[in-house]
Amino acid sequence: MTPLTTTRRASLALLLASAGTFLSFLDATVTNLAVPPIADTFDASLTTVSWVATAYVIPFAALLAPAGPLADAVGRARLFLLGVAAFTASSLLIALAPNLPVLLGARAAQGLAAALLVPASLGLVLAEIPAERRRAAIGLWSAAGALAAAAGPALGGVVVEVLDWRALFCLNLPVGVWVLLAGRKLLTGETRTGRAPDLAGSLLLAVSVGAAVYGLTQGPEHGWSSAHVLAAAGATVVAGAATVARALRHPRPALRLDLFRSRPFAVASAVSVAYGAALFATMLLGVLFMTDAWNYSALEAGLAMSPAALVTAVVGIGIGRLSLTLTPRTMVAAGSALVAAATAVLALLIDTEPRFWTLWLPAGAVMGVGVGLATVGISSAAALSVAPQHFAAATGTVMAARQIGGGLGIAATAVIVAEVSGTGAEPYAAVYGFTTAVNVAAALGGLALRPAPPSVPRPSARTAPRVLEGDQR
Repeated sequence: MTPLTTTRRASLALLLASAGTFLSFLDATVTNLAVPPIADTFDASLTTVSWVATAYVIPFAALLAPAGPLADAVGRARLFLLGVAAFTASSLLIALAPNLPVLLGARAAQGLAAALLVPASLGLVLAEIPAERRRAAIGLWSAAGALAAAAGPALGGVVVEVLDWRALFCLNLPVGVWVLLAGRKLLTGETRTGRAPDLAGSLLLAVSVGAAVYGLTQGPEHGWSSAHVLAAAGATVVAGAATVARALRHPRPALRLDLFRSRPFAVASAVSVAYGAALFATMLLGVLFMTDAWNYSALEAGLAMSPAALVTAVVGIGIGRLSLTLTPRTMVAAGSALVAAATAVLALLIDTEPRFWTLWLPAGAVMGVGVGLATVGISSAAALSVAPQHFAAATGTVMAARQIGGGLGIAATAVIVAEVSGTGAEPYAAVYGFTTAVNVAAALGGLALRPAPPSVPRPSARTAPRVLEGDQR
């Protein structure tokens, strides 16, 4: 295999990482429209088939944090390609599933694979891209996820209507095979520590995060005092405490507590929780509101949500082309403030009279700009505040924080909609008020982001050079 030049290698890494991320986020959004036909195929209730989404989300959230240190240890390209291979294989299994249990098992495997490839993909990009181009690279990588969110609802609706729900999962196959074939070139010359993180700690961390997300998403439906929700809460606390205890004494912990010595990373992780809560609540609420209050079909609601995601992708791409350098502090604070302004307008003005062109679209455009800025800002602050050998660990941790926040946001949405009285838009306006407050908190958190040298444990002669303070822009 002929070695790649540095420039070609960096470009290929960015292209393949963006393609892998696009696949994982597309599958998270496109599947919602397949739930009704899957229920018809297997003669199951919609409540049961809703686990098609849940079976993906829980392992994805649970394994993001431990997958980061694993990628840094075994090699980002190696783990990325393993994740893509598993994602592609599980997609084929879903398309061929003879019954619902097989399908749900394959969806869980797909979520696991996505958790492996996503932090490894950004870690791979940051390791290959020169420091002065990392901010632009993060923007392009983030744009791939936003494009998936924009394309998912429309693509899912068209494919399900014209072909079949099984065809949705076949879409992954050619892209996955191409990424695997092209990505082999990145294995040559890849650096890695070769020291895997604590296995028991990784399992405990996965159990803690997975139980937290499960409890938060199931609580509104089954009741917060139900046995399995209380069991999930107990598992979260016990496994979390055990994870921290092991992390404090293990030489290669699954949860890198030392990364939190970097103030930008600690702040970015906290902001990511708030950002995830507001983002997931807003995405869920938009579809619920338009299908209930405006009587849109699921496909119409998905299409109405797409412009905001498309604007987010355009912002992500455009950030790297700006002559003006935007710091993570500016991006997170300004982006969260813009989203807060958009949700505040919706909280005050939405009613049962559909106003897509005069209200929804303008608010969505402002929201898309804000989400694009905040996404790139949080990712930049987290990843570029640590040393290069910890890029994937930082990415996995901050994305896990976002997923936990997302679980909180979904739970809050369900509770507010159920508890606020009113037959019109009042419950939805109350949720938009909640997301406004959370976005204001994220904006204030963004103001706390200050450039600082990365904090890493006891560098040795073999440790890669630290990221300079100027790289955090």
